[in-house]
Amino acid sequence: MKSFKYLVYQDGNYYVSQCLNVDVSSFGKTIDEAVKNLVDAMELYLRNDLPQEPSSFREIGAALVGEMTIHA
Repeated sequence: MKSFKYLVYQDGNYYVSQCLNVDVSSFGKTIDEAVKNLVDAMELYLRNDLPQEPSSFREIGAALVGEMTIHA
């Protein structure tokens, strides 16, 4: 069993959920739906792809989500 970190953000009318350990994401109409869909996508990814590419999994320690504005 592995622990995964993810983030969720709103994009228009949907919430996007993105795993930080591997390049897998999903979406839903609610935060809960987006996270549930991410769990389903991760299960499929791990079942199909991880054994062939174990180096694609990145261990993530503490995570920080931030936002900034740059005037350029």
